[in-house]
Amino acid sequence: MDREDIIKLAREAHLEALSQGKGMHVWHGDAFISDVQDFCVRFAALVAAAEREACARLCDQMFHDWCNQAFEDEDEACRNKPDAEDCKKAIRARGNT
Repeated sequence: MDREDIIKLAREAHLEALSQGKGMHVWHGDAFISDVQDFCVRFAALVAAAEREACARLCDQMFHDWCNQAFEDEDEACRNKPDAEDCKKAIRARGNT
């Protein structure tokens, strides 16, 4: 997920909050705090869901890439099959790009 993805999710969370009759009002008693908290909860949920989906797609792609490789024998195929450790490394590498 990059900067533009996060901005898009923030806008979506804000629109969801507005559709529920909640706006981003400045100091309107306790309503201001409530609206900001509602936005933050919605935004965090959208970001978490998007990141989970991106990680799932990454692991899925690793498996599909493995399936489309040509191996000399079954042993080589087994040795090169991606596992949870490979997915973990790939997911963590996402944060370094």
